Amino acid sequence: MKVPAKWWEPLDSGKVLCRLCPRFCRIGEGQHGFCFVRRNEGGKLYLTAYGTPTGFAIDPIEKKPLNHFLPGTPVLSFGTAGCNLGCRFCQNWDMSKARLDEIRSVKATPEQIVQLALKHNCPSIAYTYNEPIIFGEFLIDVAKLARERGIKNVMVTNGYITSEAREEIFHHIDAANIDLKAFTDEFYLKLTFAHLAEVLDTIRWLVNETDVWVEITTLIIPGHNDNTEEIGQMVDWILDNCGDDVPLHFTSFHPDFKMTDTPPTPPETLTRARKLAIEKGIKYVYVGNVYDTDGQTTYCPDCGRKLIERGWHSVISMNLKDGRCQCGQEISGMFD
Repeated sequence: MKVPAKWWEPLDSGKVLCRLCPRFCRIGEGQHGFCFVRRNEGGKLYLTAYGTPTGFAIDPIEKKPLNHFLPGTPVLSFGTAGCNLGCRFCQNWDMSKARLDEIRSVKATPEQIVQLALKHNCPSIAYTYNEPIIFGEFLIDVAKLARERGIKNVMVTNGYITSEAREEIFHHIDAANIDLKAFTDEFYLKLTFAHLAEVLDTIRWLVNETDVWVEITTLIIPGHNDNTEEIGQMVDWILDNCGDDVPLHFTSFHPDFKMTDTPPTPPETLTRARKLAIEKGIKYVYVGNVYDTDGQTTYCPDCGRKLIERGWHSVISMNLKDGRCQCGQEISGMFD
């Protein structure tokens, strides 16, 4: 299904300029943009992924990962084909690197998706698996209807979006996990074919100018972004621009897509990164894609009491009352 796209303008010779993300694709007649799902037909831009999810799953919200947003609850998750980055290390490449005609999709209207969430008692819907920014028009329609029915909306996103498009796309979003893939532009250029600055701008904007609950994830890749100095610089930027209560997740890489020769991340690398971030002042720091109950548990930043104990993506115990520790310390997040 195709629908007229937003955020574009016509160019000479029948081309169109897509203004959805900082890639600013100039798309010729009959061609798609870099993301595979925005197509020029007759000098007009269309979203061809509207209503075509690659499937649905009911995940624990911790799998997104979101540790401070409705912990222990299920979330209805879906995505489409395509992505606006070219990550050589993509851990979900079978969907994000696929064109619609290369992947089996289902048909689903916004109403059907919301009804599915209600049927399975999911208090939130996650736009995930591939990059939800690229199907923004579809996302907006689902998210608006979900909010009307009392369902919250979650984005798992790379944050690579223009200031022109982001306000409308995030308008009905309640929580977002942003993939901050590294802290050098060299990494972004060589391994994602994008730029770092625009992602940082999105994170800064979300945290400081919206009501969206934000958590940040960095996939630690051996030899590419595991340098202690770089991790320290990233943590310092987060503290300076977002504060000390934005949860930070360091997750483990496994060989995949075009980086099958790169080894998995040693667990001790994640532990080192977590320890560094905590020492610098981030209150809530986690590790992921490994079994580490200590690194996945939420502790009170004041008294140190164990508040939410997790094993993989399951909540083992929760000792919060009205979002507070027994000592009275308020824990940042959305817990109701």
